[in-house]
Amino acid sequence: MARDLTALFDPRSVAVVGASDDPAKYGHAVASQALRAPGRRPVHLVNRRGGSVLGRTAATSLTGIGEPVDLVVLSVPGAGFEAAVDEALACGARAIVAITAGFAEAGPAGLARQRAVAERVRAAGAVLVGPNCLGIADNTTELYLASDRFAPGGVALLSQSGNLALELQLRGAPHGLGYSRFVSLGNQADVTLVDLVTDCARHPATSAIAVYAEDFGDGRAFAEAAAAAGKPVVLLTAGRGAASARSARSHTGALTTPADVVAAACRDAGVELVRTPREMAVVLAALGAGARTRGRRTAVFTDGGGHGAIAADAAEDAGLRVPELGAAVQERLRAVLWEQSSTGNPVDLAGAGEQRPLSYADAVGELLAAEEVDAVLMTGYFGGYAASEGGLGGGPAGGSVLAEGETRAAKEIVAHLAAVAKPLVVQSMYPHSPSCRVLAEAGVPVFSATEDAARALGAVAGRAAGPVPGIVPLPAPAVALGDPGYHGVRALLAAGGVPFPAAREVLDEAGLLAAAEEFDGPYVLKALHLLHKSDAGGVVLGLPDRGALLAAYRAMRARLGAAAHSVEAMADLSDGVELIVGVHRDPRFGPVAVVGLGGVLTETLRDVAFALAPVPAARAERLLRGLRSGALLDGVRGRPAVDVAAAAAVIERITEVAAAHPEIAELEVNPLLVRPQGALALDARAVLG
Repeated sequence: MARDLTALFDPRSVAVVGASDDPAKYGHAVASQALRAPGRRPVHLVNRRGGSVLGRTAATSLTGIGEPVDLVVLSVPGAGFEAAVDEALACGARAIVAITAGFAEAGPAGLARQRAVAERVRAAGAVLVGPNCLGIADNTTELYLASDRFAPGGVALLSQSGNLALELQLRGAPHGLGYSRFVSLGNQADVTLVDLVTDCARHPATSAIAVYAEDFGDGRAFAEAAAAAGKPVVLLTAGRGAASARSARSHTGALTTPADVVAAACRDAGVELVRTPREMAVVLAALGAGARTRGRRTAVFTDGGGHGAIAADAAEDAGLRVPELGAAVQERLRAVLWEQSSTGNPVDLAGAGEQRPLSYADAVGELLAAEEVDAVLMTGYFGGYAASEGGLGGGPAGGSVLAEGETRAAKEIVAHLAAVAKPLVVQSMYPHSPSCRVLAEAGVPVFSATEDAARALGAVAGRAAGPVPGIVPLPAPAVALGDPGYHGVRALLAAGGVPFPAAREVLDEAGLLAAAEEFDGPYVLKALHLLHKSDAGGVVLGLPDRGALLAAYRAMRARLGAAAHSVEAMADLSDGVELIVGVHRDPRFGPVAVVGLGGVLTETLRDVAFALAPVPAARAERLLRGLRSGALLDGVRGRPAVDVAAAAAVIERITEVAAAHPEIAELEVNPLLVRPQGALALDARAVLG
């Protein structure tokens, strides 16, 4: 259930404990901000020495205020923190913002203190942000309890870094970005990122949620909250390295890095994942423009061939398509441009802008109106003519007429956008020129860098507003796996509907020959209890008869000394494609599935895709089609297409089994043989947590 955070964002009264006249103390910064709106609610300053703070009489304690306080900010030394919390609760506080540090981030003892405080707060029916945070702000309720000011707007910023929050403000200012709320997450002892995302999703004044997080806490719950938000969520995170994969014992674990997991969760939840504060500002600027489209067909419009070529490459790098325009659209473009203009895509004015500045607007109008165009990326010199008049160093000599024409063209482009709601993003050498400001003030994102413009367009093209894929709920835990050995894992998967060839576990020659009587050859012999059997020479394929099987058994047992072996019916490998399907249990996001090209070269080729498990069959099929080797599934060089639908159905069953068994750290089927008709699991292993 969503928590009630009303007392946190719109309290009836506020007290700042640790308020100070000393600018070097954080209590000074928070108190100064709190007093910016004294008429909205009572603001009390508390300093144990009393006296005057910031020109106001300070109480020596919360009790000394003489009336209940709804929200209390604690900026006190660590030694007195617990006592301050207890006094706040005794004075009726329903919300506490804890600036004080030295808890979970300081080690086990600090973590124990933090947990004890959080339990006391929850028992009192209150909420706690922090500890080790830098405050909160809500521009919609005039609540200012952070050291920095945040320009008002529609973005809720939830951050574990105060410096990054400041940088995002600076980078967002040229694009008119403003903030509805700011919360410094701190240690999330009580109020978590999930609580805040859920609350901001319900906040009418918040149009987008920006998150910088190093610790997701419950990452899966974060993904679920983001998927249900109903508004854009943009995530910047750290710790994308591969170090955590080094200790993995299966192919699945070795292939899975923190970056893979976060990217999979973001894709499934519809979260826009970014890598830098600059990219976050770019994406937020694009999302703030409003227009979104399901399609990715992009028209690149330029006034210079070089800019057009670079922009086309950048657009494709951002996941957009830049197809050649149809004959009818090209004909309409030729009617409004001149004969030197190129109309194929990129569309290049080739000097027409200087001849007639309104050709910019005419071309944009035609491109926006074309049914085969989903979005437009305008790039190059536009803005340079008006820049000369504004003293920004652009434009040819005597360019006042061109400057006026360019500004008029900008206004007409805005009019075209009002009639056709498609995304338009602009890159200009002169982004601060008067004509570019006309576009920006109308909500058109304008950037100085081509890659920023392309990334912005990639955030809104192919991502129409509406339901996202979503996170499939975890099934109820099943009875724990009793036998983690090879045949125990096979039995578990088979009970879940995963098909295998016939197989028998054998302990001696008599058992081997008895097993061979149960099904015809050719046979496969495997040495059991080896993690990577093929690498150790513990798998022999295509044994034609019982004699060959017995000879292979004797040789393998002598070489490897395995106590048990498996005799299996040999599957028909002709015309098949080998896949890997695995599930790795991530400590933050729970079960994460990996699917890709399988067999002994899995880790070498690394052609894999990830998703939170369980994975529905339809999503599994999309993952398979998106592999670099996806064309193999449809048949190449005379080979027939394989049964992708059957493979996807088996993937769904494998991931459902893994998700229902939290005791399994890694579960893997490799290979899963996909044939023209059906799919068959040929090997399986599990690693218990």
